[in-house]
Amino acid sequence: MARRRKGRAVHGIILLDKPTGISSNAALQQVKRLFNAQKAGHTGSLDPLATGLLPICLGEATKITSYLLDADKKYQGVAKLGVCTNTADAEGEITQTRSVPVLSDNTIEMVLDSFRGEISQIPPMHSALKLNGKPLYELARQGIEVERKARNVSIFELKKLSFDKDELVFFVHCSKGTYIRTLVEDLGEILECGAHLKSLRRVAAGPFDINQAVSLDKLTALAEEGWDALDGLLIPMHTALADWPEINLSDNSAYYVRQGQPVLVPKAPSNGWVRLMGEKPDDFIGIGHILEDGRVAPKRLVNL
Repeated sequence: MARRRKGRAVHGIILLDKPTGISSNAALQQVKRLFNAQKAGHTGSLDPLATGLLPICLGEATKITSYLLDADKKYQGVAKLGVCTNTADAEGEITQTRSVPVLSDNTIEMVLDSFRGEISQIPPMHSALKLNGKPLYELARQGIEVERKARNVSIFELKKLSFDKDELVFFVHCSKGTYIRTLVEDLGEILECGAHLKSLRRVAAGPFDINQAVSLDKLTALAEEGWDALDGLLIPMHTALADWPEINLSDNSAYYVRQGQPVLVPKAPSNGWVRLMGEKPDDFIGIGHILEDGRVAPKRLVNL
């Protein structure tokens, strides 16, 4: 007999404004406990140093976390020039200090432009990437450094917001897998003064914006008012896929899709991933994809 899950069967997405000083997993566990949710998962880690938007999926919404992981992200950060650390951010130990040259707006713009588009990055040792099942940051703490393969990421937008002597405030819109610490470290090397990431705030992830996010303090206060107050903040899970083509299924077609069978839908896209919706508003059925013969096939269905 299967073990009965503890907690409530609550489904949806909470957009958390993660505070600094705690890991994404610690924030996830706090949200899960406040909602007394059976299942929870986040959609892309933020370092303890970083703050900002952390979408947390509860219940059946955990089935779409991997798709949100693939979404573009937007950040606002501060690069501290002239100081290098062993982690490339403010949490690490200072390894080198250098003088910062006088930098004109044109020089800064030329350097930023060299990072726009598709670039190659070597992931930092102080990262959650795993080698033989062990996170690289655990090896780094032991003083062990291993070879990491470079990988391509895309920088869709990178601009200076302000600059004062040795601190560059910037905005970046990037693809999944981009390490902002590495971006800042590489920028410092081109400027020949070194740099580390002083602070970082995620302001957007996929279709979600930081202005939609709520703090842990607010969630904690609402929890004292009861489940209805908390659940009122839940965002329907299909909104995470707002950029995907939407397929509206009739009750008859939805029945067969839920049985795992592909169906023919008039005017459906010719290929790719689609968001499957029923006849009623916000009736999210799940994720589908288009077969070569044009039929819509179920890929990941939710059970509500």
